[in-house]
Amino acid sequence: MACTLRPAPAHRPRRGTLAVRIPARTRTSVRVPRQRTRSGGGAVHAAPLPDRHRHRAPLGDAAATRRGRAAGQRRGAAPIPINRRFQVYKGFLETTGADVFRRYPSALLELFLVLQEHPEIQGVRAGTVRLIRQHRHRIDDAYRKDLRNRSLFMEILRQPAGISHELRRMNRYGILAAYLPAFAHIVGRMQYDLFHVYTVDEHILMVLRNVRRFALPAHAQENPLCHAIFERLPKPEILYLAALFHDIGKGRGGDHSEIGAREAERFCLDHGLSAFDSRKVAWLVRHHLLMSMTAQRKDINDPEVVNRFAEQVGNINRLNYLYLLTVADIQGTNPELWNPWRASLLSTLYHNTLRVLRRGLDNPLLEREVIEEARAGALERLASEGIDVQVVEQLWQRFGREYFLRHSAEEIAWHTAALLGHEQDTPVVLARRSPTRGCTDIFIYTRDHPHLFSRVTTVLSNEGLNIVDARIITTADGYTLDTYAVLDQDDERCGDPDRMAHITLALTEALSRLESPPKEVARRTPRRLRHFRSAPSVHFEQDPRSGHTRIELSCLDYPGLLSKVGRAFAETGVMVHSARIATLGERVEDLFYVSDTDGRPIADPRRQERIHEAIVRAIGELDRE
Repeated sequence: MACTLRPAPAHRPRRGTLAVRIPARTRTSVRVPRQRTRSGGGAVHAAPLPDRHRHRAPLGDAAATRRGRAAGQRRGAAPIPINRRFQVYKGFLETTGADVFRRYPSALLELFLVLQEHPEIQGVRAGTVRLIRQHRHRIDDAYRKDLRNRSLFMEILRQPAGISHELRRMNRYGILAAYLPAFAHIVGRMQYDLFHVYTVDEHILMVLRNVRRFALPAHAQENPLCHAIFERLPKPEILYLAALFHDIGKGRGGDHSEIGAREAERFCLDHGLSAFDSRKVAWLVRHHLLMSMTAQRKDINDPEVVNRFAEQVGNINRLNYLYLLTVADIQGTNPELWNPWRASLLSTLYHNTLRVLRRGLDNPLLEREVIEEARAGALERLASEGIDVQVVEQLWQRFGREYFLRHSAEEIAWHTAALLGHEQDTPVVLARRSPTRGCTDIFIYTRDHPHLFSRVTTVLSNEGLNIVDARIITTADGYTLDTYAVLDQDDERCGDPDRMAHITLALTEALSRLESPPKEVARRTPRRLRHFRSAPSVHFEQDPRSGHTRIELSCLDYPGLLSKVGRAFAETGVMVHSARIATLGERVEDLFYVSDTDGRPIADPRRQERIHEAIVRAIGELDRE
């Protein structure tokens, strides 16, 4: 029977990697005929399978083998050799004999490389899968130390296609856990929260899948920035290894990032990576949560925050790897966790850090520069609309340094255009779909009031909105410039103009009669939260740089939580200056920068205890609803 041969892909070792190669006969490449038709002259031609057959791989190798056997019986297919160990029979890979894995134990890894090199193969025959499982005990310490096997594993990671697909198959057959004993600890390990929806091993494989998607032009539009960064990576296998090890230390006590970093570095050195590259993989594993925590819990427009983060990262190369790993990790944790808001946080931190690293760590970004750039950019926008620059400068004299530090030029121009000519005694409320931040922006200008935060959060809660960020600036003459970033119940921006008009009206009415608080709409606790019981954690810490007290609150994500916390603050005389809200599954980790009504930090332990009790009491009311 005739078959069409094609050359195997060229495989050249990267510099600094092992040059051990599989024998040439292993590389014999064939084009596996999917279906054969006869022309009038009796010649046999290859024809692709119809689409209805091509896309059934998820049913598993056994089901696919049964389909292939039935089809093969009809067309009388014969085995097509690939090398001395493997052949293709009726479109499926199988061993050339029952003793192949006993005679050639390295074939337990080679099989997955063959599948990568021959994407036309439809799967692995059920009999061969049984042989794999019968012989995987041969993967012992001596096997793992064998240079041939180490080379095969790294060759799998360096293939241009099929990496995540074959690692998932390796996990299904038990080969991945056998070759990586640390992986065996997390196979099937549940994570008992609503933050992680996958077992640890499935999460790791999802992260690998996401990383691979960054490389594919077909998926470039899903995240153009990730695709552009990936194309600049000198060694993608560094990212794959970091993804493989980033959570591998879970369930063994201690810091899983540190455990994983040590094991990753040892694995990389054993598998021929240079000491430099091995340390890079270990650094990524050790710090895989750094960028996410910085973006969600800190003010990423603050030059000091960005400078400190840039110092931790060190260089642009590590920033690129860390950004891709962070995005893939969040996307692979929970499909609902990744949204435009988080995407904007991470991309903003990436670009701000990139700017610092390009100018050099010895030339850090200064507050004065950021303020001057924001003012100049806003003035340029306003002047282009015909607004008198002198009038703008006069208005800005009432705004403090912090306002220009914490808002972009585009936001400042938006606020200023609305405030010019407005009567000072009436509140200004604006709402819009943010052009850059992946949220709905709500801007409030009104006289400051001790209960202002409580009133605003109550209205927004009643409207079914989740606050993800709050920037509260008080002017020298007793007015407040507040910006709230909100999402709807589906974690999406509000795009309906009628709804935004309704929200604006509700806020304006509430701010016009601050002495009579709006009635709070009761919202039932979701059934999924009733299965979790966790005492709220409230921690106080002084922030000498801002002169405020930082309150860290960690608790279950009850509906209307911020409204209740705002009321507790109002009852205890706490003024909120800024807030960052991070929702992680069933929990929230909120940061509030606060002071007393005179603007002083809250340092008295007895006062802190009263505030703590008020917050816990307010959350307890939610738990009983």
